[in-house]
Amino acid sequence: MRAIIDTCIVVDALQSRQPFCVSAQEIFLSAANERFVGCITAKSVTDIYYLTHRLTHSDAETRKILSKLFSLFQVVDTAGTDCTHALPSPVSDYEDAVMIETAKRCEADCIVTRNTEDYKLSSVTVYSPEEFLRVLGTENE
Repeated sequence: MRAIIDTCIVVDALQSRQPFCVSAQEIFLSAANERFVGCITAKSVTDIYYLTHRLTHSDAETRKILSKLFSLFQVVDTAGTDCTHALPSPVSDYEDAVMIETAKRCEADCIVTRNTEDYKLSSVTVYSPEEFLRVLGTENE
């Protein structure tokens, strides 16, 4: 399975944000154990850098964290066509619509986010972290 992991899940894991970090860190562990192919968008990397740097206050430390993140997850580009195709999307949040288009172009099976409500009209399957972990559990049995 190929899954795009939303920024909020990554930040939950990196910053140990309670109570969300438990499932987010389990997703990281599942990616490390190659139970699925995890992807993050290039667009989200700068947001992850910014939010992580606010916590670490160190460019070097934040870059080290990103380096480890890149060893767990593939970075997929957000293309101009993703932005264009997202314009007429029925998904009201444009940023979410762009992620859906990126997921479709990259042939991702799903998107994992805490923000599932905003993805009700998604043409790509969307899971909460807990749902995703259940799906992974049934796939590997």
